Amino acid sequence: MTPSRKLSSPGGLPWPDGCPPERLSATARKAAEIASTILLEGLTRKIEVGFKGRINLVTEIDLASERAVIETISREFPGHGFLAEESGRTMPKEESPLRWIIDPLDGTTNYAHRYPCFCVSIAFEAAGTVLYGLVVDPLRKMWFEAAAGRGATLDGQPLAVSEETFPERSLLATGFSYTHADTPRLNNMATFEGFSREVQGIRRSGSAALDLCHVAMGVLDGFWERSLSPWDTAAATLIVREAGGTVTDGQGNPFRLDAPLVIASNGHVHRWMLETIRQIGEDPEQRQAPR
Repeated sequence: MTPSRKLSSPGGLPWPDGCPPERLSATARKAAEIASTILLEGLTRKIEVGFKGRINLVTEIDLASERAVIETISREFPGHGFLAEESGRTMPKEESPLRWIIDPLDGTTNYAHRYPCFCVSIAFEAAGTVLYGLVVDPLRKMWFEAAAGRGATLDGQPLAVSEETFPERSLLATGFSYTHADTPRLNNMATFEGFSREVQGIRRSGSAALDLCHVAMGVLDGFWERSLSPWDTAAATLIVREAGGTVTDGQGNPFRLDAPLVIASNGHVHRWMLETIRQIGEDPEQRQAPR
């Protein structure tokens, strides 16, 4: 059973006709509950594992979970489009500005190895703006949810980022691109080492969506990662922002789903994180332009 929750009062944002946040939430939660059941059942048996790249895995569970989510949402919103990790971009016959962005199993490598850190991520986007996000950790039964302008919740209770202001007391998290070994500009090791000299600790969970949600709940003080896809970040970055956090690209601009680097924090250590990454200058795309 999904935990009960309450959405806070409206934040004054325009919601598309026929798509009030309560209806979006009910549909996304139904889809996520079905997907979570599929993921948990898959842990009890041997699963088929394939490769999308040298080390980038895909399992039959990814595919089954994604299919269930899309089918569930499509029954309620037949005119909406989708951007999903396994099936890519699908739209109705007439292009729609309304789209669901789905990661049916964030943390596939963890899942394939039975490492207990993975989730389902579902976001709703209207005309390029993410208005709703849901991330579900099925093992811990944690349901992170946010609607634009209405705050973020964990299992129905309000979320808030941490109040830590000192880098040396901060706990950060990061991840590494599947192609970092073959693409030098995506190598995160110098940045990892640079931060490790300054902070209390760095974690690498293997699930960007959960890392971002842990920033939102105040467990982590900051997160950065390169070369993520929209389905990794769409729901969780909204959850961070609605919990009072800051999310930008490597230049400090408001984060876009196609940005090559995401930096999320409690806001207090954000400028320091930006400056540290710029000073290390590991990624030429993120170096500060000469003045």
